[in-house]
Amino acid sequence: MNNYKKYNLFFVVMYLQKVSTFAPLPIRIMAGVAFIFHGLPKFENLQGTQGFFASVGIPAELAMIIGLLEVIGGTLLIVGLVTRITSILFIIEMICAVLIVKLGNGLMGQGGYEVDLLLMSISISLLLSGPGRVSIERDILKREIFPKISYKKNGSAQSS
Repeated sequence: MNNYKKYNLFFVVMYLQKVSTFAPLPIRIMAGVAFIFHGLPKFENLQGTQGFFASVGIPAELAMIIGLLEVIGGTLLIVGLVTRITSILFIIEMICAVLIVKLGNGLMGQGGYEVDLLLMSISISLLLSGPGRVSIERDILKREIFPKISYKKNGSAQSS
């Protein structure tokens, strides 16, 4: 390989490393929107949601908590604040939704759990990656709230 190709490859790798910090952004936004859209209907008919929760063996009082988690948590994902904590809560919620409510309905079709698995996978990805660029934690606070990861001026992470 001649020097030109080595030089060119080096810059491609450097460019991809820099751009990859933006990878969580579209995932955060779409997951946040999806959770908000799933949370808002719970408040349109809160009594009905509580009745459904009770009918599947979930305490009715959790309807409000789950609705708030989805709306507030979805908003937090969009803006990139406490992304890892929010992701953990969504992973727990999706596991419970699949095991308690949807497992008997099958993977696909009416009442299936394919969307729940997708949202859980996205949440796992965000737990592992953190908020990425264009987020309150990384670009304004210059650190993640949990775990305590600070970002240097060059954009690299440093655990404290």
